[in-house]
Amino acid sequence: MTRHFLDIDQLDADTLRGILDSAKSRKQARAGRPKGTSDDDLPLAGKILAMIFIQPSTRTRVSFDVGMRQLGGQTIVLNVDDLQLDRGETMADTGRVLSRYVDAIMIRTKSHGMLDELVAHATVPVINGLTDATHPCQLMADVMTLEEIGGPTADKVVAWSGDGNNVATSWIHGAARFGYALRLACPEPLSPSETAVDWARGNGADITVTQSPEEAVREADCVVSDAWVSMHDDQKSDRHNMLAPYQVDQRLMRLAKPDAVFMHCLPAHRGEEVTADVIDGGQSLVWDEAENRLHAQKGILTWCLG
Repeated sequence: MTRHFLDIDQLDADTLRGILDSAKSRKQARAGRPKGTSDDDLPLAGKILAMIFIQPSTRTRVSFDVGMRQLGGQTIVLNVDDLQLDRGETMADTGRVLSRYVDAIMIRTKSHGMLDELVAHATVPVINGLTDATHPCQLMADVMTLEEIGGPTADKVVAWSGDGNNVATSWIHGAARFGYALRLACPEPLSPSETAVDWARGNGADITVTQSPEEAVREADCVVSDAWVSMHDDQKSDRHNMLAPYQVDQRLMRLAKPDAVFMHCLPAHRGEEVTADVIDGGQSLVWDEAENRLHAQKGILTWCLG
């Protein structure tokens, strides 16, 4: 059976835990070793990953590329101009063809429907590198990072302040699978997915949705934010006015626990969703998150192809 990594809610807790355990063990095995060299264990030797980028990327592209190489495999990068999609070829046909050439496909795209179409017609594993609905690879790296600092997430309170976007949805899914309590503070027009919240609550998650960032952050273990204007958002909207009260600054962080940490998937806009003194300060884990994209990606790749 083909193993796709599409969304956190589509995999059970034991499977996700196994992927994270693999990621952690591979990170530990590489501790102190030069970057760019191969592991002694090369489980994906001879395997090829096609990476489709309908949306641009820094961390997703580099982490999957380096991760695949460290596991002994190779990658092919396909930007939108490298494909025939703009000339009328369907994602279904693209999936059928690539499946004849490569061992797995990672796609980073605006449309979740495009991911679904690819999965329906590919015969090799497909990995969701980001859509406008979810960002499961980021959630895996974030949980890994949070656990490195504070241990198991089951007794943690995570606060989200800002747009209830695709990253927020993956945090919602993760609450049901990893056991942390999640409080989401979002302006009403940018509320998180009701479908995701209902699913998570139905699977035992402790989810609070509020319009008050102070309520969400009070006594939290972790505060999370994201860019106010994502790649798929209308730059001319009044999002900045709606989201200004949700900026994570020192005042807001002081409402969290004294040892609370700050997380952000990057890229960040200092002075908008977060102030420079928070993201560049001692409570920030953003660089650890970015590094752990590499290790989480390796856990996902070995699960899909192992």
